[in-house]
Amino acid sequence: MKIYNELELAKKLIRYPSITPVDAGVMKYLEKVLKSLGFKTKILEFKEKNFKPVKNLYARIGNKEPNFCYAGHLDVVPPGNIKDWTVNPFKPSIKKGHLIGRGANDMKSSIAAFVSATSIFLNRNEKLNGSISFLITGDEEGDAINGTKKVVDYLKKKNERINFCLVGEPTNPNRLGEMIKIGRRGSLTGKLTIVGVQGHVAYPQRANNPSTTIIKILNELKNIKFDKGTKDFQPSNLEVTKINISNSADNVIPDSAEATFNIRFNNKHSSNSIKKRLNKIFKKISGKRNSNYKIEYRVSGEAFLTKPNNTTFMIQNIIKKITKIKPKLSTTGGTSDLRFIRKLSPGLEFGLVGKTMHKVDEAVSLKDLKKLTKIYSKILDNYFS
Repeated sequence: MKIYNELELAKKLIRYPSITPVDAGVMKYLEKVLKSLGFKTKILEFKEKNFKPVKNLYARIGNKEPNFCYAGHLDVVPPGNIKDWTVNPFKPSIKKGHLIGRGANDMKSSIAAFVSATSIFLNRNEKLNGSISFLITGDEEGDAINGTKKVVDYLKKKNERINFCLVGEPTNPNRLGEMIKIGRRGSLTGKLTIVGVQGHVAYPQRANNPSTTIIKILNELKNIKFDKGTKDFQPSNLEVTKINISNSADNVIPDSAEATFNIRFNNKHSSNSIKKRLNKIFKKISGKRNSNYKIEYRVSGEAFLTKPNNTTFMIQNIIKKITKIKPKLSTTGGTSDLRFIRKLSPGLEFGLVGKTMHKVDEAVSLKDLKKLTKIYSKILDNYFS
């Protein structure tokens, strides 16, 4: 059975311009690699109205439990202005001990490392005391509508059990080994529209300026102290991300005003409890101003925390042994696909150093890539020992 080299495999994956949600053939290539290792594979393409179809992959070797799953994504963000790059983002290059290319950091190299670790493990062990699986999506960087969420739903319907899941996102801020993610804050986006009455600025009594109403509302939103944080989570916070008043004239009071905000909330709250609190504010202030309001919410995920178990501590100890750093168990950062997978299995996130993800000349240290492969290999050894 072939042993895959993590660097060579990472290069091959990066060459596919899989800008979300475009697949560009990368899922089929990874499927071919896993089939060569003996995995049974299934490409799952999901569609939904108003969203582009997305290819996902679930692969498994072994029929018994426990089933150890690795999850990740092969879609990448756009490279931006290619002239700003020192290399072609989809022609991976090595410079000063780093592999450069779009997806090198987030997160094609991590996938390559786990495939390599799996190939090493399978070559060393004729008999697998359980199962290894891969859950790979092409919709993590995009809308996350036709990706991991639907794969999890599919697996639940098929009664597929996963006993533990390792998500290979780049979790480390500066050095490999610093951080394991065991949870994430929830994310709620709100788009607020205030409807007033248009009029001449010289006659404000004949109009109802929606900008005044929306300013008052946003000011109250920004002054909310949701909480002081918890032992596991940082404080919840609200940020205004857009303010829009479509008005081409300087002497006209507009008839409407819009604002968008995003809240990152910890497990002291649910999206529903936050919505109820905000709706009271909208109703109170718009009512006083005789304005109408419309609010549209989008919830990307609820806050979650995976309580550390023996597998968590086993992985923490392996990372410490190889990197000489004891990783912190953290819930910081944005959302991840573990928010969907947790409904199927406990899990954690550990991958590369995320300093260059989504940046020009996105890169990964070759030393870190080799160490990550060693970490993943030891995790499999210990999990199935």
